[in-house]
Amino acid sequence: MTGTAPGVTSEAATHRAIEAVWRIESARLIAGLARMVRDVGLAEELAQDALVAAMEQWPAQGVPDNPGAWLMTTAKRRAIDQIRRDQRLEQKQQEIGRDLETSQEPDIDDAAIAAADRDLHGDIGDDMLRLVFTACHPVLSTEARVALTLRLLGGLTTDEIARAFLVPEPTVAQRIVRAKKTLAQKKVPFEVPGGADLAPRLSSVLEVVYLVFNEGYSATTGDHWMRPALCEDAMRLGRILAGLAPDEPEVRGLVALMEIQASRSAARTDKDGEPILLLEQNRARWDQLLIRRGLAALDRVDELTDSPGPYALQAKIAACHARARTAEETEWARIAALYAALVQRVPSPVIELNRGVAIGMAFGPAAGLEIVDGLLDEPAMKSYHLLPSVRADMLGKLGKTDEARREWERAASLTRNERERALLLARAAQA
Repeated sequence: MTGTAPGVTSEAATHRAIEAVWRIESARLIAGLARMVRDVGLAEELAQDALVAAMEQWPAQGVPDNPGAWLMTTAKRRAIDQIRRDQRLEQKQQEIGRDLETSQEPDIDDAAIAAADRDLHGDIGDDMLRLVFTACHPVLSTEARVALTLRLLGGLTTDEIARAFLVPEPTVAQRIVRAKKTLAQKKVPFEVPGGADLAPRLSSVLEVVYLVFNEGYSATTGDHWMRPALCEDAMRLGRILAGLAPDEPEVRGLVALMEIQASRSAARTDKDGEPILLLEQNRARWDQLLIRRGLAALDRVDELTDSPGPYALQAKIAACHARARTAEETEWARIAALYAALVQRVPSPVIELNRGVAIGMAFGPAAGLEIVDGLLDEPAMKSYHLLPSVRADMLGKLGKTDEARREWERAASLTRNERERALLLARAAQA
């Protein structure tokens, strides 16, 4: 094995290199191992064992030239050892033993590295796609799917996931452990679904990525308006998925939506972290590269289908804002029409609320308020803070300041995000 000579880099630098390699290679490593052992939980354990071995050996031996293949070689050998020790896996030994025999040399030599590199990258598209569909299997709860996906595909630690979602680390750890046990107990196959099963399963995958992005873009709880790291993780997962399924319109639609929404991140808060609403943002701070990437993804959607799905329709709405050089130039009538198309595809009072906002901006607050007031008896909207927030804005524009103030205060009482609560209370005071 060749690599960095011992002593050239400090132990701390080597550990930083290991962390970087793990972020880049862990998903591919787990995907390749899962194809061999047909067990996502076991694949992750083997990958973690290889990581521990790297942390023990690389500070003394140097970082290898092909660190990902080194990890794969080590993990494969651990798999062989475990299979030999565990008689309960005798059947698996017969199934995968021949595939692993090439890696039984006592030393990690060039031949073993080359074989592992083929395992790591040869069928990586198929393996990664299988891993995505397995981690997001509907047999798991939504929370479990999110945690497992961030762990296996995002390379996040349990602690990082817990901090991102503001839940105790043991809670996240339990979700991940139970998810892996459930996949094993239900004998969920490590495969890409086909036929009639593909559409609902793909929908589950996209839902997980979208949930991760939304939590980063507008945090539901805590002291911060946004959690940018979660947005970045979601966009990375979306881009991986787009690379693996380039001809799926809704995958492209979701990527477009996330890119365009994320383009506003720098303009969404002031220097103190206080929220800045869309129409008040400095559009010069919007990231034009992300906008161009999002619009390009939308163009690809139009090439693939004449009937855009929910994510593509939301991306088209975001594109209307992105193309407007000023808030006054926003095509609110087109946005209202797109929301009408969206609510036809996905009936939802939240989407109808957004349509009401667009109607109010396009045709006046009275027209918007008529739609919004039709949602007051919706059970799902009773504790949704944006309903009174929208009503407050429209009532204020109609000169009904007392009613507007009460609605701002009600919205503030319903939100769980401290930054948002402060913003809503400030609006109440202004009213």
